[in-house]
Formats: sequence, structure tokens, C-alpha cells
Amino acid sequence: MNVINFTGDAWEARVGDGDPYEDALRIADAVGELAHELNPDARVYVGFDSRSLSRSLAPEMAEVVAGHGITCYVSDACCPSCVLAEAVRLDSKAIGGIMLTAGNKPADYFGIRVCMADGSPATSGDTDVLESHVVPELPSARGEAEPVDLMTRYLERTSGFIDGEAIAVQAPLVVCDPMYGSMCGHAARLLGSLGARVIEIHADDEEDFGGLHPDAAEPWIDECEQVVGDRGAAWGVAIDGAGERIALIDERGRYVTPHKMLALIMDYLVRERGITGRMVVPIFASSVVRRQAARLGLQLTVTPAGYMWMREEMLAGNVVCAGDALGGVGIPALGLERDALAAAAVLADCIARDGRPLSVISDALDEELGRMYYGRREVRMGAGAIQMLRNYLPGLNPAEMAGMKAVSVSHSAGSLRVEFEGDAWVLVRPSASAPTALVCAEAPTKADRDALLDAGAALALEPLELGKE
Repeated sequence: MNVINFTGDAWEARVGDGDPYEDALRIADAVGELAHELNPDARVYVGFDSRSLSRSLAPEMAEVVAGHGITCYVSDACCPSCVLAEAVRLDSKAIGGIMLTAGNKPADYFGIRVCMADGSPATSGDTDVLESHVVPELPSARGEAEPVDLMTRYLERTSGFIDGEAIAVQAPLVVCDPMYGSMCGHAARLLGSLGARVIEIHADDEEDFGGLHPDAAEPWIDECEQVVGDRGAAWGVAIDGAGERIALIDERGRYVTPHKMLALIMDYLVRERGITGRMVVPIFASSVVRRQAARLGLQLTVTPAGYMWMREEMLAGNVVCAGDALGGVGIPALGLERDALAAAAVLADCIARDGRPLSVISDALDEELGRMYYGRREVRMGAGAIQMLRNYLPGLNPAEMAGMKAVSVSHSAGSLRVEFEGDAWVLVRPSASAPTALVCAEAPTKADRDALLDAGAALALEPLELGKE
């Protein structure tokens, strides 16, 4: 028997290490028991990604939940996390949902995420309670789960938000790469319904995902970039395994950074759709996004790292959109979750209405907002070193880094952000759950960006040395 330990809202296991099948049924049993304790008349939704174990386990887990007398709906097709969360949020009788996904992990991983009645991810406190209901024995009682079509309503809602006339007139050739994930078939279906001619790759049944990690970032989007160039496509998109993040590729096969992509979406929502309000970004968001918000007259709300903070701001209202700086975009007009397909549909309309090649649009954005170079680095540390960083970081106020004079120093939720002239900055953020630190930096030149990344990494490893200066 394995001990069930969630990290936040998620539990993951590597297939072959233990028996995730039995563990998943024990988790479903705990969900059913807890749901019955809280409200016997409540509903629970179960969704799943494209992994074979997810597909086979979802109906069984739903039956186990239903065995506690709970009405349990199970998706009749693989679906992204945002679709399950929105289905739960929009059903006043739903108490929560179970999403079977390992996100952007390789094919040999299996995972479960839990969301609450409002669609929000379960907190550590919520999953602590859930863990306390997990028992060693396998559940014996089963009930009848009800299959439900979650995707059609979602696709109709998304396509209804997009005019589509400009897309249909241009009929652009688009490469869509769902990366063997939960958007397989769905993304091509939506873009095609809007008028695009779609080439879909990495959408067949590959047990090992062809060795691909379903992460919408380089180097895993290399093949999508190649196909765009080889087939003469107008642009391309890659969508991660959970359907949460998107990578945009121009007609030359070049990656458009998440920051510039988000700036394009902001411009479209404000200028083309007339939506106004706040722009929500995490503390490590690019200066490009900040400049675009100022250019469009949007109030900028900066949150600590973690999408849950951005979701709370969207729930509060008056938000145009939220972006996590890694390709995750939330558009409140369509839902509160990171929704890669909604972002793709918006971008399709944005590019079609503009009429210029995406590379030209992207280059023009550099002229309007100024070119900036962004970088991220993960610093691996020992247990003692990471705890030292967590302890000392809130008290550090460096006057300079990498030979640059600081003009502003701020601390937020255990992070340190130092700003310099020309909108250059560096952020150091120790992980709350792992012996690693995230270092992000941005500057007008690659040399300055790299120097700041080096300085941030050095600070993470030796915070006391900076404190002596």
C-alpha cells in the first residue's frame, strides 16, 4: 500500500513505480466518502486526459464515487482541465471535480487533480482532509456513473465568442500541435469551424507520446516550428498536455514569446472587442506586458507567483485577461481558468483581422513596445541552502547587481525583485516545496539579461555573501 500525498491540488505517480491503478481507486473512494459527508445530494465530475491509464480509470473512479450515493458525471471524451473546472463551477449542485491528468509530464506519468465547488484548485488544506479519508483497502462498492458531453458546450461557447468572418475569408493554413494531450482533435475541430485549414500533428494514439514531453515550450515545440515552415503555414500553435498553456509560432517557424503573444491578445481584447478593466500578471511578468498595459490604458494588477492568485483577481471582476508569463492565458469572458484553446481562437481572429503576416505583426510590436530579452533559470540547491535562502531573502535589499544600480527593490510572497534602469529586472523566488529557486531576468540586451541571471543564481546560492556587501 502506498501512502497518498498530494502536493497542493495534485497527486502524481510514475507508472511502474507502485500501482497507480489501486491508488487512484482509493483516492476516488475518499472523494466519494468525503462528498457524502458534506452533502449527500451533491454532484461530482470526473474528466481525463489522453493517457491510456487516464481513459481506462476515469469510468471506474466515477463508479467508485457513485458507490457512495453521490451523483457522478464522467466526461465521454478526453478534455482539458479548464473544461472540467468550468463544468463544476457552472453547476450549482456540484461539490467538486476529479481531473485525471499529469499535465506536461512525460507519457509514463499519471496524475490526479482535485477542484472545489467553485472550480478552483483544491488547497493543501483541502487535500489534507482528503488524504485523511484514504484507507488501505480497495473499495468494493460501485455505483452507476453518468457519461456527459463536456466538450460540445465548451467549443460552442468559445466559437460563439469569436466573430470568425475574417478567419473564414482568409482561410489560413494553420499547424495545430496538441502534443498528444487533452486537446487532441478538439483544437483542430474548433479552428476548423472558424474557417482555418488545419494541419494537426501529434494527435494519434502513441502510448509513449513518441518521446515528446507535452510542454508548450522549446525544445518540445521544435517539430511544430519545422512543420509550419515546411508546409508554408500562416502560423502554428502548440498546446500542452493539460490544455492550459500555448506556444505561438509565426510563418517563418519562429517562436513568438509568451510575453509578445499576451501583448497581442491584450490589444485584440481592448481594441477589437472593446473590453476594458484590469490586466492581471504575476510578479515575474515581462516589461513588454507592463508597457502594453500602459499603452492600452489598463490598470495592472501584479500578483505573487501562482495562477490561483490571478484566478482570484478574475473572480473579483473588471479584468480583461490574465497571463501567467509561461503561455497560460485566462479570459474572464470565457472562463476563469488557463485556457489554451480559447487563447488560440482569439489569436486566430487577431491575426486574421490584422491581415499582415504574424512575423510582421510581431516585429511591429517590438518597435511599438521596445525589444526586451527575457530568461529563466532553475537553480538546484541542497535542503539546507534552500532553507537559508527562504530565511534571508525577505531581508535582502541589494543596492546593485551585475554592475547595475538598483532603482527599486520589492518583496512579495517570499520573492525578491530588483529593478534597474531601462526596465531591466531580476527576480529570485525559492520554491515552497522543492530544493530549487527560480531566477528570472529581463533587460534590453542579451548580455545584460545573462549577467542578471548569473547574479540572481549567485544570490540564490550564497545569500549571506550579498548580505555582507
